[in-house]
Amino acid sequence: MRKTLTYDDVNIVPKYSELESRDDVDLTTRFTKNTILTIPIVASPMDTVTELDMAKEMMDWGGVGVIHRFQSIEKHARMMKSLHYEWDRYFDGVPGITDGEERTIEKEWKEWDSSIRHWNSPPTKSDWKDLKERFYFADSMIHDEKIWSKRPLCAAVGVKGDYLERAKELVNNGCNVLFIDIAHGHHKLMSNAISKLKGENNVEVVAGSVATAEGVRFLCEQGADSVRIGVGNGSLCETRIRTGVGVPQVSALLDAVAVADNYNTPVIADGGVRTIGDVCKGLGCGADTIMLGSLLSGTKESPGEIEKVGEWPNEQLFKKYRGSASRDFKGNDKNVEGNHKIIPYKGKVKRILHDIRDGINSSCSYVGASNISEYHSKVEFVEVSRAGQIEASPHLLKN
Repeated sequence: MRKTLTYDDVNIVPKYSELESRDDVDLTTRFTKNTILTIPIVASPMDTVTELDMAKEMMDWGGVGVIHRFQSIEKHARMMKSLHYEWDRYFDGVPGITDGEERTIEKEWKEWDSSIRHWNSPPTKSDWKDLKERFYFADSMIHDEKIWSKRPLCAAVGVKGDYLERAKELVNNGCNVLFIDIAHGHHKLMSNAISKLKGENNVEVVAGSVATAEGVRFLCEQGADSVRIGVGNGSLCETRIRTGVGVPQVSALLDAVAVADNYNTPVIADGGVRTIGDVCKGLGCGADTIMLGSLLSGTKESPGEIEKVGEWPNEQLFKKYRGSASRDFKGNDKNVEGNHKIIPYKGKVKRILHDIRDGINSSCSYVGASNISEYHSKVEFVEVSRAGQIEASPHLLKN
């Protein structure tokens, strides 16, 4: 019988580094084969995590929020339309991002050269300085255009019922990535859904969840543009308790990435994250992005009302957080594989995203990586004992 590992079972080995500043780390990564993020974070498609406000904030920070499917098609489409408006405003409205024409270094050179020749005299020191500034500005704008033109606008769909109608409305309102959100992605219904969604819409498709090399290969061969990894490891998920099914996340990711790389398909690590260090470990396993639910729940941008407990000045603020397979969500006892709880209100999500970004940057510095690709190749894990876990987190773990 094979031994498998999860985030608590491993640590990242520090290595020689020449990185002068953690701020120099480039966190650009792929969400799908043709979309790009500038921070490798995905907000989960849960009804207590991602609606319009979360999706907008994630887009502002360079990540992506997957708008959940547990709502009417009309409301879902309105959210996507509003998100697309924000994307369009950024892409077309920010000075220098785009003027309707492709910006190139060659074009900048020709314009500069033409302006110099106009004066019929050799270029001065000031002219060369102007050229340098033009090149710098153009290079920055070309980079920004590339990033913004490939930003994902993502929403979730299922594999039954009205999912094709929902997908059509979402695409008509600006969605360019459909996220197939089901618990068991190594399934015939998933195969059918990928084929129909890609056949009827000009979009990319994220498929999952799976936790094995065979599952990843199945989804890649069906045409998935990104694969979601994680079965039974969410903080509210009871799949492993109620069914005994699941694979610890570190082992699942290492198996998944080994296969996905052969298909040039990005991997999304979903579940098992309790700390920022776990985010780093997931990326270290080779994941291109990390999907978060509990870390982002309870924030101002997450859906739901803020509940007050107690009286001022001792009142406490909470928000509800629930799994999609919970009794609280379903309203009955059928196929319950999730739970729900109330959690302390956390304030604005940007503070959490800021801490996550800093944590990833620091982890890259510890292994001498200047970008996500280098991080993938340089991270080395060691297995830790129970005593090692306690040593690493004395404030979290007890004997």
